[in-house]
Amino acid sequence: MPGIDQNVDVAIIGAGPAGLTAAYLLTKKGYSVAVIEKDPVYVGGISRTVELNGFRFDIGGHRFFSKSKEVVDLWNEILPDDFIQRPRMSRIYYEGKFYSYPLRAFEALLNLGFWRSALCMASFAKAKLFPNRNVRSFQDWTVNAFGHKLFSIFFKTYTEKVWGMPCDEMSADWAAQRIKGLSLWGAVKDGLKRSLGLNKRPNDGMAAKTLLESFRYPRLGPGMMWEAARDFVVGKGNQVLMAHSLERLVRNDASGQWQMMAKGPDGKVLLTSTHVISSAPMRELAGRIHPLPATLGNAMELKYRDFLTVALMIRSEDLFPDNWIYIHDSKVQVGRIQNFRSWSPEMVPDPTLACVGLEYFCFEGDGLWASSDADLVELAKKEMALLGLCDPADVVGGAVVRQEKAYPVYDDHYAANVLAMRTELQQLYPTLHLVGRNGMHRYNNQDHAMMTAMLTVRNIEAGETLYDIWAVNEDAEYHEAGEEGQDKAGEQAALSSLRGVPGRLKAA
Repeated sequence: MPGIDQNVDVAIIGAGPAGLTAAYLLTKKGYSVAVIEKDPVYVGGISRTVELNGFRFDIGGHRFFSKSKEVVDLWNEILPDDFIQRPRMSRIYYEGKFYSYPLRAFEALLNLGFWRSALCMASFAKAKLFPNRNVRSFQDWTVNAFGHKLFSIFFKTYTEKVWGMPCDEMSADWAAQRIKGLSLWGAVKDGLKRSLGLNKRPNDGMAAKTLLESFRYPRLGPGMMWEAARDFVVGKGNQVLMAHSLERLVRNDASGQWQMMAKGPDGKVLLTSTHVISSAPMRELAGRIHPLPATLGNAMELKYRDFLTVALMIRSEDLFPDNWIYIHDSKVQVGRIQNFRSWSPEMVPDPTLACVGLEYFCFEGDGLWASSDADLVELAKKEMALLGLCDPADVVGGAVVRQEKAYPVYDDHYAANVLAMRTELQQLYPTLHLVGRNGMHRYNNQDHAMMTAMLTVRNIEAGETLYDIWAVNEDAEYHEAGEEGQDKAGEQAALSSLRGVPGRLKAA
């Protein structure tokens, strides 16, 4: 049992990818470290793997790919013998048919049938002949590009499920960044050439980039990586304190030391440290620093999008070969369905059962989030039947995993609120380091979260700020294109992994 009062070099809040990367590297360098994690069982944060009766659930789906050689090397170091190579396959599901993702326009028109395709082409022609000259929203931009009919089929429903706001309230800037290189007319011409044997190039559906055809994956899920990192930290004499929640963080002006009070199952723990690394949501951290920062109000305005996974065990062979499918159907609330065996065969212990995870995007406290597990399992069974993917009578088990604060929300004021808090903390508390997705309120990839921790460790070791971890470039396609480990310098590649998210349209 941990002592009441402990002194360490670095105290770390959160045992997700950023927190455990920092703990792992600091431990290697001989620092004394203590990590607090509020989850009683799992490390890895959103990258954890939940286990139930031998079934393993990946919360969100995690492909292990990075352009940064440093990140790839660290993955290999932490988990040298347990990566497997898996085929990459994701498709869109609409009215009983599968469509390639990213969308191949010619294939989509063929699947939709003659009459609906004719309506789509007429709608496309109308958009080209009479375009909206005042493009402000995601809907405006997408209708101009593809016509209203294709927009309503392939863009509207899923986008609104994920982000929880209407497409006509999302900024057009995100659409322009997110939907690159897809020309409907170009795809139709390409399809006609193929049908006549005039085009022999591989049809990957994209002109501007080449998608990954396969990826590496831990054989027992992404949590395997972070369990191995935790075991290394603990094995070297440092601590990872599970079921411990941050209550208070105070800096002693006289000594320059931090005092962190955490509450655990056996009472309170007081950690005294020279540095603190926080991957906790900025909003939660701000309310626990004492004295309260002047920018507390800014931090309290930060918002998050949450989601939950309903896993179903189904008496059947695998229902589809994809890693996941995107559900573009307004009749159901589910947004995406994972096939856990397609991530790794070892995720599903019974060969006679399929195991899928239905993902529901929501806000903490809303109707979905507040539903009981039993009601959510029934909802998932009903929606699988509505989609024609399985008979509810074949479902032999179910489980629910909730993930709060999965996506930082980029509203009109988030950037100013983050900058205000970041600036104040940097000026007053240079030994308090913010890392990771929620720690920096940035919608980034796992490898970026790791790199922010890697650079923070270098800053701590140097005793000065050699690296600005906030210097992130935006590239929504980062995780889909290029060669793994191609950037030998490392940090710039990983720091370019910030993904775009839709902003709410500002009032005219």
